[in-house]
Amino acid sequence: MNEKEILSTLGGVGALLKDSHIVYTSGKHGESYVNKDALYPHTELTSKLCEVIAMHFSATKIDVIAAPALGGIILSQWTAHHLSRINKREVLSIYGEKTSDDNFVIKRGYDKLLSHRRVLVVEDVLTTGGSVKKMVAIVRQLQGDVVGIGALCNRGGLSAQSLGVPDFFPLVSLDLSSWEAASCPLCIKKIPINTQVGKGREFLEANS
Repeated sequence: MNEKEILSTLGGVGALLKDSHIVYTSGKHGESYVNKDALYPHTELTSKLCEVIAMHFSATKIDVIAAPALGGIILSQWTAHHLSRINKREVLSIYGEKTSDDNFVIKRGYDKLLSHRRVLVVEDVLTTGGSVKKMVAIVRQLQGDVVGIGALCNRGGLSAQSLGVPDFFPLVSLDLSSWEAASCPLCIKKIPINTQVGKGREFLEANS
């Protein structure tokens, strides 16, 4: 699947929203949103998209796929499944859980599976790359060798260099405008915030 086909597919299941007022995980506001929660119920489609990521990294001799919870868990499982099949060797799938200080921790015994192994980090949508950078850092602290990052969507203009990894492979890259809350033109125009996706509900509760 090429990028045009992937965008069409995401739009077909309602996973690509436009002309809305979204609050992103980063805290910034924007008009568009890649709603991975509309994608994940479609298991065959999710599998196919993860297979594209797996194919890109198939020659990298990956041992473990690691992802931040929650959405990344599904991507980690499917990508590991396809890499195991392609390379005819088991590739493990693990995830990191968010802590109260907005960091990540890898527990449940998964931390012992990373030392001196080649690790691919996967994530759904990257805006600032903050969550995935934290995952990369914790994997490296546990002596894992991060060989790259795979993602559904790069909506923040990020690169392998800005993420600090050898390879960054997003299925789609979208150049979508975003603004700090204080200067958001949608807020100035009093356009209602979408509370069904993103962090809109939390934003409104914090500012009520």
